Amino acid sequence: MKFNVDKCKVMHIGKKYAKFPYYMRGNVLKEVEVEKDSWVLISADLKCSQQCVYACNKANKVMGMIRRTIKYREPRIMLSLYKTLVRPHVEYCFSSWNPFYKKDKEMMEKVQRRFTKLIVNFKGKSHEERI
Repeated sequence: MKFNVDKCKVMHIGKKYAKFPYYMRGNVLKEVEVEKDSWVLISADLKCSQQCVYACNKANKVMGMIRRTIKYREPRIMLSLYKTLVRPHVEYCFSSWNPFYKKDKEMMEKVQRRFTKLIVNFKGKSHEERI
């Protein structure tokens, strides 16, 4: 199998090990701290914070599109839009990058809180009532 040296990278996992340079066909491989594999960000420290930020940003972009384009925000329609357009971005490969930091969990819940505020007649209610 032939490898494209320009696309090969090295990620050093762990802090106590020496970071030796790796070579392929006489070229030094590029060292990275974060790499995307199957649309999941994997960091050298194996924390999922960057994946949480990435997923929330994607979900927020879709919510912005829904807010700009959907004028009639009836609960049944909005729930269907949430389940089909927003939730997949937040839950994609969730079991592999399951957030365990409080700030990451709050960031994920903020997406749902923000979406429930878009629904007509739900704006003034508390989060528990909207859910």
